[in-house]
Amino acid sequence: MSKDGREIARKLRVLRHADMVGDVSKTCRYFGVGRSSFYRWRTVYRKQGGAGLVNQPPIPKWHANRTPIEIEEKVLHLRSQYHLGPIEWPSDGE
Repeated sequence: MSKDGREIARKLRVLRHADMVGDVSKTCRYFGVGRSSFYRWRTVYRKQGGAGLVNQPPIPKWHANRTPIEIEEKVLHLRSQYHLGPIEWPSDGE
């Protein structure tokens, strides 16, 4: 069984145990899982099934302070059309 498969099986075991016992707090204490994680797993499982229980990387796909794509494309276009470099100031010795 793969790492993802084991993780899905563990989460399903926690979800089933909570359904059987009927007490989320006791289940979370028994398995050492935070209640917020339990409720997140349950919501995802109800929407997507077992495939939703695969661990996802915690990094966001889009950063809040990222420059908009339109501006990025315009800058790249201008850089490819105009080959401008830094302004060279005359030094004091000249």
